[in-house]
Amino acid sequence: MLDPMKRILIVEDDASLRRALSAALTPLASALTACATVAAARSELPGFQPDIVVLDVSLPDGDAFDVLDAIDALAAMPLVLAVSGQATPDQTFRLAQRGVRAFLPKPLDLATLERTLGDLRARAPNLVPHVRAAVGHAPVHAVEKVVRRTMVAEALGRSHGSKNGAAKILHVSRQLLQHMLRGTPS
Repeated sequence: MLDPMKRILIVEDDASLRRALSAALTPLASALTACATVAAARSELPGFQPDIVVLDVSLPDGDAFDVLDAIDALAAMPLVLAVSGQATPDQTFRLAQRGVRAFLPKPLDLATLERTLGDLRARAPNLVPHVRAAVGHAPVHAVEKVVRRTMVAEALGRSHGSKNGAAKILHVSRQLLQHMLRGTPS
């Protein structure tokens, strides 16, 4: 089960499924918003700042990739779970490359959805494919710098700019975080 105090955004064009997802996930969230289109998701994302996004792959005015483009602009990357009844293997592969942590086929089993979200929140994403892809294209020190900069920015986003909160998320001292920030160009 998900711990409370998480903001969940559902992007699903099927009204009955959107209602079912909302009913199932509302008790698990501090706030929940549901919408049916890419345009509505883009409108909601900046102000809502979700922790979790349940995202349909095919939408009436675009697709999951259009929503992921808008998610990239957020201060903190939410956990994204994609759902679809028609996604191709190429689409699911590309979604994973864009940071989608899981994919569930439709029709959805709500117990499986809840279990999957709980599992995803309990474990870190697999970085190995991304690091392996960098071999031969970037020197180790450049990859380390990107990882450090990204993790610091993400922790600051998740902690709403609190350096103490970011240090806690990163499991480092505040002094080490200060040192990392001095070495990280904006």
